[in-house]
Amino acid sequence: MTGDTVAAGDAAGAGPGGPSAHDTAAQFLDRRTPLQRARGLLHKYPALSPALVLLISVIVFGSLNDRFLNPTNLSLITQQVAVVGTLALAQTLIILTAGIDLSVGAAMVLSSMVMAQVAANQGAPAVLALGIGLLVGVGTGALNGVLVTRLKLPPFITTLGTLNVFTALALLYSGGSTVRGGEMPSLLPWTGLSFELAGIRVSTGVLVMMLLYTLIAVALTRTAWGRHVYAVGDDKEAARLVGISPRRVLLSVYVVAGAIIAAAAWIQIGRANAASPNIVGDLNLDSITAVVIGGTSLFGGRGTVWGSLLGALIVGVFRNGLSLAGLDVLYQTLAVGLLVLVAVALDQWIRKAP
Repeated sequence: MTGDTVAAGDAAGAGPGGPSAHDTAAQFLDRRTPLQRARGLLHKYPALSPALVLLISVIVFGSLNDRFLNPTNLSLITQQVAVVGTLALAQTLIILTAGIDLSVGAAMVLSSMVMAQVAANQGAPAVLALGIGLLVGVGTGALNGVLVTRLKLPPFITTLGTLNVFTALALLYSGGSTVRGGEMPSLLPWTGLSFELAGIRVSTGVLVMMLLYTLIAVALTRTAWGRHVYAVGDDKEAARLVGISPRRVLLSVYVVAGAIIAAAAWIQIGRANAASPNIVGDLNLDSITAVVIGGTSLFGGRGTVWGSLLGALIVGVFRNGLSLAGLDVLYQTLAVGLLVLVAVALDQWIRKAP
């Protein structure tokens, strides 16, 4: 009799009028601390943390120096970000597959030198020169992709080697000389032309970059190819078991990244109004920093391209803000390096979110 009463009580509690034991347990288990909730939110929305960092950075540097928020200075930042942001887009695709590309800067320089030399010295039409430069960019990506997928070489070692190969090829092909904008057809430095938008001068190179971001964002979120990229980056073996070819996906990612690098070369020619074999500098570090700060996991399978764009803006803001503060370029590089360490540590912490 007592057992029946208890059972009846449990059944009544489980009805529409009262919470079940399962609901009560679920509410108890979901009692997370504010820090745990924040980690879960950042895990769900990877672009949220770089957006907050960018906002805080702009406020801090704007308060430290009145010139920072000057339209002329903001125009300079957007133009600087055009190159790093485009390289970061290519880097994002590769890091999403749990790889890394240390050769993006050198591949961009090689592609830009081929574009400029073919147009200026061989007299090729501008469209043909751009096409040949695009093929060179695709070729650099394809070479990295073949070495990674066919020879099973680690992406880090592969691209460390091709970094030197592409750098040497650019110097050998150009003879170490710079091609000025006036020596090239107007189409090549066209990406350096600018127009005013809300008081800020925006170059056509920025528009090219934004178009590429939009196309890749759609491809990653609305196509089967994009889903395969995330699946391979998250778990290559699991992707293979459901019928996805990791080798084919990885090769396609490196090829697409190579095409984007060629576009970055075109943007760089416009920004500098020249093609120089000696401009690599910190481009590789900055592109990786932008991607990691932007919330893309170095372990693959998680991240968005828009987060990488925010990361590129953060890198540009930091370099510009520190420059206005009168700090040496070495301190700017130090700051970017620290950003990488903080971003990787944050990524490790976020990955532990339930």
